[in-house]
Amino acid sequence: MQPTAVPGVADDAAARLAALRGETDAAAALALFDALPAVRLDEMLGAWRGEGLPSGHPLDGVLENLGWHGKRFDAIDAAHPLIFAARAGTRYAVDPARLPVGFALRHARWLRTRAAARLFAAAGRALRTRRPAARLRMTEFRGVVTATMIYDAKPIADAFRRIDADTRLGVMDLRGAAPYLFVLRRESS
Repeated sequence: MQPTAVPGVADDAAARLAALRGETDAAAALALFDALPAVRLDEMLGAWRGEGLPSGHPLDGVLENLGWHGKRFDAIDAAHPLIFAARAGTRYAVDPARLPVGFALRHARWLRTRAAARLFAAAGRALRTRRPAARLRMTEFRGVVTATMIYDAKPIADAFRRIDADTRLGVMDLRGAAPYLFVLRRESS
């Protein structure tokens, strides 16, 4: 069951998101996140195309450079947080447990290079998984109970808020790091 749309609210949220495009700061992006409505678990099911929301975070542009495609939620207990695109156009899930997040934060500048993208593409086969690596739960984040993806092997939770029926604003909450913001758009089946 889709939530009832409130006239103008989704349009305003989409306009505010568009105004933040290009580059913003974390405070402005989080202000938008805080103003958005919560998301139910069933509203996250399916495949989503992702993109970072540049806000001054060290990881801005890193995932895109490495070929990140988005996220996929097969069921509430079967989430794939990192879907990447191969050169042949195929998509594959990467096991976050195999990725050194601390290294990524410390060496983000290098991870935005072509050399890093080529190395990641070459290592892609070793990083792949068919098994889910996260699950969805309702949690309180920034004062609102909303759908949240909890990673199985990392101290990471991605909280989601609704821009519109097919767009989400997400915040990656990693212990000891600033919030990383991203946008998900539902892919047609």
